[in-house]
Amino acid sequence: MAGKTIRIGGASGFWGDSTIAAPQLLAGGKLDYLVFDYLAEITMSIMARSRAKEPEQGYAHDFVTQVLKNSLPELAKQKVKVISNAGGVNPIACAKAIEALIKEMGLSLKVATVVGDDLIGRVDELRAAGTKEMFSGAAMPAKFMSVNAYLGGFPIAQALAQGADIVITGRVVDSAVTLGPCIFEFGWKPEDYDQLAQGSLAGHIIECGAQATGGLFTDWDTTGPWENIGYPIAEVEADGAFTVSKPEGSGGLVSRMTVAEQLVYEIGDPQAYILPDVVCDFSQVKIEDVGKDRTRVSGARGAQATDKLKVSATYMDGFRLGSYVSIRGMDAPGKAKKTADAVLKRTGAILRRMGAPELTEVSIEIIGAEAGYGPHARVTNPREVMLKLAAKHPSEAALGLLLRELTSSGTSMAPGTSGMGGNRSKPSPVVRLFSCLVDRASIVPEVITGDARAKAPFSPGRPFDASKLVRPKIADVAADLGATVEVPLVKIAHGRSGDKGNDSNIGIIARKPEYYPIIRRELTAEAVRKYFSYLMDGGVERFDLPGLYAVNFLLRESLGGGGIASLRNDPQGKAYAQILLDMPVRVPKALAAGL
Repeated sequence: MAGKTIRIGGASGFWGDSTIAAPQLLAGGKLDYLVFDYLAEITMSIMARSRAKEPEQGYAHDFVTQVLKNSLPELAKQKVKVISNAGGVNPIACAKAIEALIKEMGLSLKVATVVGDDLIGRVDELRAAGTKEMFSGAAMPAKFMSVNAYLGGFPIAQALAQGADIVITGRVVDSAVTLGPCIFEFGWKPEDYDQLAQGSLAGHIIECGAQATGGLFTDWDTTGPWENIGYPIAEVEADGAFTVSKPEGSGGLVSRMTVAEQLVYEIGDPQAYILPDVVCDFSQVKIEDVGKDRTRVSGARGAQATDKLKVSATYMDGFRLGSYVSIRGMDAPGKAKKTADAVLKRTGAILRRMGAPELTEVSIEIIGAEAGYGPHARVTNPREVMLKLAAKHPSEAALGLLLRELTSSGTSMAPGTSGMGGNRSKPSPVVRLFSCLVDRASIVPEVITGDARAKAPFSPGRPFDASKLVRPKIADVAADLGATVEVPLVKIAHGRSGDKGNDSNIGIIARKPEYYPIIRRELTAEAVRKYFSYLMDGGVERFDLPGLYAVNFLLRESLGGGGIASLRNDPQGKAYAQILLDMPVRVPKALAAGL
């Protein structure tokens, strides 16, 4: 295996990603594999509703009707294999649709399906066992929309070993679509923990598409054109080390920092990134530029997988509505606030007259007046704002009343009120996430190829105790810094943020090694908690990644419920790093002169 590499292109970061990725990667990627990640907790609930209406739905249909329909001839010509979790809650139907498309095109390609993640039929069993939500300890709700265990890369590798050209899965961890071909090509075993961790890291880097190649980058103005932004390629070696690149001539940027920002994205504890196949430790990972738009990644470590698998279930909890109104003119924020107050009072009065319950939750944000910055806002009196008014209620009809009253503001409230015509919002279900653990041994994935089914059992796991991890020992800098000045954190750091359910994750990376001690001194867990206190109900945990000169923060209960259970304008914390990067930090006066 020495000297062998495989090239894996990441063509999708979510259901709805750009259609430019697959053609670009096939034209200039010289690939062995093309992988697509489609699933999030929200996506699973959407697909579950679709399947409930039509038994043959429940998967990413555009993956078949658009992506593959336009790419299959070239995939067959180049002998590029495809792996995707586009199967959602109905991978068998997805595979059948692909097989029909292959036949229609007169091609000869073999499709395999990985199943076994769907646990909707085991809800009564889980309830009888006293299953609780793994973070809050809450009891199981009465009814679920979807219940899926996270599978890993070994069933995908088995499908490839059976000769599959296209592998379709249901719920697997995002990185598994990349790890699977690594396991197959290099013959990695369940006990090859470091290799599995590196392969999983390769998957983590490319799983969000262009987020690794300049998308959402802190220094966004250095990334070149976005209209043809390059999608990532992982060139993986037999020991798991890999190089990130992108198609030649494409836009965007691959650098140490673009890749590092993606590494810290949504990882929680970097020494306990728990996956079905391995427990990863990313704290000592090294990232180095090895050429133009070429960055090498190594140093991930792994440990035996746990004896449990994570299950993500979704359930409906009433309805929500969010709508936006544009307000211009002098004192626009004051007009917006008075409008929101009037609409809520009017709607409340109508509901009381009807004998209906009050709105269960309300969110008002005045966008343009830096509502997302809370006490750190600087804009005091903009002349143009967007009023975002959102609410929840058990009844869809009650939210229809709220929308009607907000719409009436166009003639009965503030001057300068306007909005895009014919674009009225609609109430939608509130979908909440319920995460729990199940015994690993109770889940047996299967690989379906044609009429054949083969089991792909998990290897044994062991209990995991994060309290026994050996944390990095990092010397603190001296308290006496001499003369200091305040600068925005962005002057010495990069950042990337995202969600972990109702928790937000913010990774901060020092621009230079000498800035790392300053960041650790200034950004304590308590300092970050105070800075975000207006958005949080829980505490803050900080973790070190000394290999990257980085820290990672978990902000507990900071997203208003998270996902589509939240009424906030930023329910996934995507802007939280930008907010934190504006935080003033103290640096030595001599150092500040060079920033």
